Amino acid sequence: MKRIVTYVLLIGSLLMFTDGYGQSKKQQELEARRQALLQEIEQINSLLFKTRGEKKSILAEVEDLDQRINTRRNLIRVTNQQANLLTREINSNLSTIEQLRKELTTLKEDYAEMISKSYKSKSDQSRIMFLFSSENFLQAYKRIQYMKQYTQHRKKQGESIRAKTGELQVLNENLIQQKKDKDKLIAENKAAKRRLDDERRNQEALVASLRKDEGKFAGQIRDKQREASRIDKQIDALIKAAIAANNATAPKSTTSTASKNTFVLTPEAKVLAKNFKNNKGKLIWPVEKGRVLNSYGTRQHPQFPNVKQTFNGVEIITEPNAKARAVFDGVVVQVQQLKGANKAVMIRHGDYLTIYNNLAAVSVKKGDKVATKQELGTVFTHPNTGRAVLKFFVYQNTSKMNPADWVYRM
Repeated sequence: MKRIVTYVLLIGSLLMFTDGYGQSKKQQELEARRQALLQEIEQINSLLFKTRGEKKSILAEVEDLDQRINTRRNLIRVTNQQANLLTREINSNLSTIEQLRKELTTLKEDYAEMISKSYKSKSDQSRIMFLFSSENFLQAYKRIQYMKQYTQHRKKQGESIRAKTGELQVLNENLIQQKKDKDKLIAENKAAKRRLDDERRNQEALVASLRKDEGKFAGQIRDKQREASRIDKQIDALIKAAIAANNATAPKSTTSTASKNTFVLTPEAKVLAKNFKNNKGKLIWPVEKGRVLNSYGTRQHPQFPNVKQTFNGVEIITEPNAKARAVFDGVVVQVQQLKGANKAVMIRHGDYLTIYNNLAAVSVKKGDKVATKQELGTVFTHPNTGRAVLKFFVYQNTSKMNPADWVYRM
């Protein structure tokens, strides 16, 4: 019966250990996410709120605050998850401690009883008489084995008590630390909520001023959208020109069935395209430090629901005078000064293209082979706002693609 009880207790301890390990792993994942969000807020502050005296429009201020508010909301949510998980871990540890204390009490009582019995019969004379009173040699041998086993059992009981006591001390220490961690998280969350409330009030005041002159600001957004569409058409024309130039030099046997909107690929270009495709979701960022201001796709403006915005690529804000860099190996097929815009570099990766627009200066030329991370030029820094924004595009032939699907954690 005692063996069955011991076995059950052992299984219970293993289950508690496994559960505790899983929770600890989850806690580590949440902490990693929390730290990433804290770094994200630092990056937002650095890139969007760093320059004092920056001539930022009300609309830009609202959009910037929106980024920080959304990130801070995520931070509060993750921190709440951590605190809730710690509560469950603390309760689990309290239950484990209570169970260990009961087991320790039982072990100590058994050990005390064993010592008492051992003390009553500890003299050498008692042991010799116990052996000599045996009826035969076999019985004497069994009694010797019994005394050895009794001694070993007593030793194991003592070791078990020491182990349980140590385990209890560790759990108590963990419990104290967990309570400290939880108190710290709760305090940080309260501070984050206060900052979030301040930012919301600030944003609401700015939005109210936007609403007073909604027509003017909506018009500005539509003007920017028209300008972006005009630049997108120039990029589309450049891509078609690059395809035409490539296919003009290809063997006639390969161009007879080729589309005018599709690159004819050499064996080398096919390998490059395959490697590019195999790295989908793993490409480096086109700047060393940056944050997406506007993501790919068409959507309603958050402040003016009647205004739609379309982005064929992504807009990434980076540090002033930052360098644009190639996201993958390739060949420069175009370096172009776009009308009404800054310079753009187009890199071909087989039948894939990456385009880096809004460069003030370029350090590569048409025909250059470039390697991953190679600098292509300096991102234009606006003299009034102090902002440096890279416009980054990914295409397959003439088909637009979402850069976030290709770049790591975009």
